Amino acid sequence: MSGDAVLEAVRLVRLLGREGFPAVRDVSLRVLPGRIHALLGPNGAGKSTTVRMCATLLRPTSGSVAVDGVDAVAHPERARARVGLVLGGDLGFYPRASARDNLLFFADLQGLSHRERRRAVDRALERVDLADYGAMKVGGYSRGMRQRLHLARAILADPALLLLDEPTAGLDPDVSLHVRDLVRELAAQGVGVLLTSHSMPEVEELADVISVIGDGRIVTRGGVQDVVEAAGVRATTTFTLPASASDAAERLREALGPAAEVAQRASSARWAVTVYWLEAPDRDGGLARLKALLEAGPGLPADLITRPARLEEAYLALADRLAR
Repeated sequence: MSGDAVLEAVRLVRLLGREGFPAVRDVSLRVLPGRIHALLGPNGAGKSTTVRMCATLLRPTSGSVAVDGVDAVAHPERARARVGLVLGGDLGFYPRASARDNLLFFADLQGLSHRERRRAVDRALERVDLADYGAMKVGGYSRGMRQRLHLARAILADPALLLLDEPTAGLDPDVSLHVRDLVRELAAQGVGVLLTSHSMPEVEELADVISVIGDGRIVTRGGVQDVVEAAGVRATTTFTLPASASDAAERLREALGPAAEVAQRASSARWAVTVYWLEAPDRDGGLARLKALLEAGPGLPADLITRPARLEEAYLALADRLAR
């Protein structure tokens, strides 16, 4: 395994239950210092199981994990000391104790000395903007404050690797922005980050590398453009139609054929339609044909936009292929 990686997971497999259900079939990941590596995939694809194996919370059925050069399967406690983990949610703290006392307890568990622990707790609270609320009982914290407290606990011992499983799920936009800024700051200081998220704009903003997992395997890896190319989406056209046009997507699929995929979903009192162009939209007059079909039916929408595919649209185009 390469000495410069803070996480190197090779050919991970995790079987569950007596039947040996493969939650993870074959996953390899490499996270470098100062880099943010995003792991994307639908529910049940194996993201959280992979993160838990990298965190030493689950033992792989086969495969290897090294954290900052330490064999995490053979020496989980040594590896764990180099990892900061954020699983999020409302659990994980003593609600009747203050945030500072909670963090002091976890600092003890991490083996920090009496002098180090108080300095580390004060620094962590300051970094997540909770210094003024350290004496407050965690039971009185909002969801966003608890999520920031999870981050504070994760960075107490200055980990080499930070594992973030949906760190901004359910947070208000301003709190999510604060969390993203902190993650970016930690990476700039040399921490390697493995991130899972359902927020494509968040991943597009933060990630240096993206791995897409489906059915327990990595199906593509690289930057945003690599994911777009793997999805085979050249461009997208988006627009909305009135509620009466409930069969529009089906008619467009028939008319456009294999050159495009069409998705339709309810949006307020209208239908939001996305056309994923698998070939250039101006090739063989595809876009012109689409506009002609709309003009002949419900009318050409005023909000019709055609542009290169973004990560979210490429990921959605892949989603059907990634589901178990």
